[in-house]
Amino acid sequence: MSEFDLIVIGGGSGGLAAAQRAAEYGARVALVESHRLGGTCVNVGCVPKKVMWNAADLAEGLRDAPDYGFAVPAGTHDWVLLKEKRDAYILRLNGIYEGNLAKRGITLIRGRAHFADGRTVTAAGSSHTAAHIIIATGGRPLLPAIPGAELGITSDGFFELPHRPQRVAIVGSGYIAIELTGIFAALGSDVTLVLRGETALKQFDSMIGESTLKVLRDDGVSIVTRGWPSALESDARGSLALALRDGRRLEPFDCVLWAIGRAPAAEELGLERIGVERDAYGFIVTDKYQSTSAAGVYAIGDVTGRAALTPVAIAAGRRLSDRLFGGKADRHLDYHNIPTVIFGHPPIGTVGLTEQAARDDYGDEAVSVFKSSFIPMYYALTAAKPRCDMKLVTVGPERRVVGVHVVGPGADEMMQGFAVAVRMGATKEDFDDTVAIHPTSAEELVTMR
Repeated sequence: MSEFDLIVIGGGSGGLAAAQRAAEYGARVALVESHRLGGTCVNVGCVPKKVMWNAADLAEGLRDAPDYGFAVPAGTHDWVLLKEKRDAYILRLNGIYEGNLAKRGITLIRGRAHFADGRTVTAAGSSHTAAHIIIATGGRPLLPAIPGAELGITSDGFFELPHRPQRVAIVGSGYIAIELTGIFAALGSDVTLVLRGETALKQFDSMIGESTLKVLRDDGVSIVTRGWPSALESDARGSLALALRDGRRLEPFDCVLWAIGRAPAAEELGLERIGVERDAYGFIVTDKYQSTSAAGVYAIGDVTGRAALTPVAIAAGRRLSDRLFGGKADRHLDYHNIPTVIFGHPPIGTVGLTEQAARDDYGDEAVSVFKSSFIPMYYALTAAKPRCDMKLVTVGPERRVVGVHVVGPGADEMMQGFAVAVRMGATKEDFDDTVAIHPTSAEELVTMR
């Protein structure tokens, strides 16, 4: 039996960050992973998704090029080449992560982990003990409980597609649904987005969902609302038909992609043996220090169901190791004012409270809202005229900015800096007193009236 100061179960972004930070403090660390290092983000999430988003962005640039005087001939996109280069890039990253673990003296154990008791983990046929154990096993995409669901794919399957399907249905309304809809549409697929409600991105400010669906419709995406699937069927030629509860039938499709949510990947850990509490959806319950109900056992990242974002898992993991091994007794992640971007087309950036949440928390009279809607200068010469929509949500007599929401080109890059301002408690006057950078879309956030 091998002994360590820390065992990390899961080699995704959060687990890697926690393990490496602990090792920097001199802790003896083991990391258990049964698949490729990097987890969802690196292998079937953020990183390959951004590669595909870049390709879609280039496709849109080529569409606009003639309006700027470029004689760009119409051509076809080589999905096979893009996939080969993308996959090779991911494999290089897998190797880099493994090399980084070796440099820091972290023991990599290849296998599935199971708890023998609260201090002992079995993996790869051996037992390993540690005073501290971090669960960072992430999540997995859900399939609906309907007949034929297995005929569709999830976001994992998106990255396995050998060719771009021409007729695609995407079921869902969150991050993944919007991002993959934009990618498919920009690269030439005929896309139908199936929403179970009336709008998309419901967890964000209402402006975001409304603006996003308008852009998608203008780009030729078919939007189906109140579309609760009841079955997925395939004919002899492999064409798919999506049956809805209300009797509607959507067809034909070459690919149906489920983007209806994610579940925690925690079923095989044996958590019941050590008394780790889970919520009604199976996510591991943690306090502000990432501690579970079992002493010495912690959980970070998507397996906790709290702000399922890669930078959040990384930040939580590093802060946890700072506390356990760096002598920073009160170190923990503040889950408020976490900025995020949905890489749609155009990108969507948001930080802080929605308008409705601000009204719920502070009352209607305390809330002041500032909006701007305009056509970015890039589109002055193009046939396409998508708008950029922005909103600032402020509270109190000092009009402290508690929410920034942007749908439009550049939202992904501008949001990081504005997130710092929101976290520091900037007011509308602080925004107004900041000299604008002209001509940019971002200047609208400091010139709103």
